Amino acid sequence: MDHRAVLLAVCTWLCATIASSQINQDGHLQELPGAVLSPSLLDGNGTSNGTSTMELTYGFISCAVVVVFFGSSLIPIKKIETGDGMFYQWVDSAATWMVSLIVNLILNSPKFWPLAMLGGWFWATGSVCMVPIVKTIGLGLGLPVLNSFILLMGWASSRFGWFAIKAEIVADPVLNYCGAGLCLLSVIVFFFVKSDAQSGRPVEEDPVLIPDIDDVITSDDFWLDSLRPTIKRPLGFGMAVVSGLLHGASFIPMLYMKDHADNPDSYYHGASQFDLDYVFAQCSGFFLSSTVYFLIYCAAMKNKPRVFSKAILPGFASGVMDGVATCCWFLANEYLSAVVSFPIISTGPSVVAALWGVLLFKEVKGLRNLLVLGLAFCLVITGTLLTAFSEV
Repeated sequence: MDHRAVLLAVCTWLCATIASSQINQDGHLQELPGAVLSPSLLDGNGTSNGTSTMELTYGFISCAVVVVFFGSSLIPIKKIETGDGMFYQWVDSAATWMVSLIVNLILNSPKFWPLAMLGGWFWATGSVCMVPIVKTIGLGLGLPVLNSFILLMGWASSRFGWFAIKAEIVADPVLNYCGAGLCLLSVIVFFFVKSDAQSGRPVEEDPVLIPDIDDVITSDDFWLDSLRPTIKRPLGFGMAVVSGLLHGASFIPMLYMKDHADNPDSYYHGASQFDLDYVFAQCSGFFLSSTVYFLIYCAAMKNKPRVFSKAILPGFASGVMDGVATCCWFLANEYLSAVVSFPIISTGPSVVAALWGVLLFKEVKGLRNLLVLGLAFCLVITGTLLTAFSEV
């Protein structure tokens, strides 16, 4: 059996096991107390005595799954012609939604809150840029930049209470600040790593939805490929920044509902305090938004979209990995709080992606680049450890 399929099955089982542990004997979710402090910081008496060993274990295992899967999710399509990425985006969102549907059924279909779909729209809008980012600045540089700005938005909004959500605190704020700062500093170092993003992708000889082979737009005709390198790099960097900010804001609607659940005058009174209850609604927004974007794209292309059949299964595999990682991210937020999980999850995939870029795709070459990359790795690892220790 394919080792990737086994890994997917194990991680899906992990999501199901942790989710099922939140269901009591009556089949209903156990409600966690909502407060300014993260639920993971409170003991049974409502006082801050640190997180239980089991919650820490769940949280850090979830973080590890997210780091590996998000850092590797673009591997299946790296050498596959995906055109301009719009069709891949739609296939990816469909696979992600299917994973969330399975998790939702395991959770006995908790209440669907439409506001959580707004987070899915943020995610879909940011994800539209993913393939152009990889084409312009490469996997090894694109993901580190994107993930660092996910950190900037996600961590800061939770830590300082932006957008009408409650500010979260941790056991050791100094370590948390230092860890988040080092993780953010890593993006500056990553930016000095010069990557060779030449994909060398073969164009499929028989694309679907395009009956005449003369109408096929090859990768050499893609508008990004006609740009000069001096334009490609800043354009790719800019898209990564915007995409990162949108991805980082995707959890804000869920946090807003949780923080207003104890307000009897709020429309969201009684909203669940268990993060994973919102994953289906957010992924539904992701799938719906991606579908709308793809239909608009088809109309703009006069019903001749760039769709390649060889991208379907790799795109679906990438989407399943994204779906499992998304579910585990919700669990990491639940058990560690967003101010701890965001620095780890936002920069950890950078290390995995950069390693793939070095070892598999040979995007990063030369002693100088490898030394700079090693420095970035040290910053990420040190920042991750400081952030983790701030919760202990």
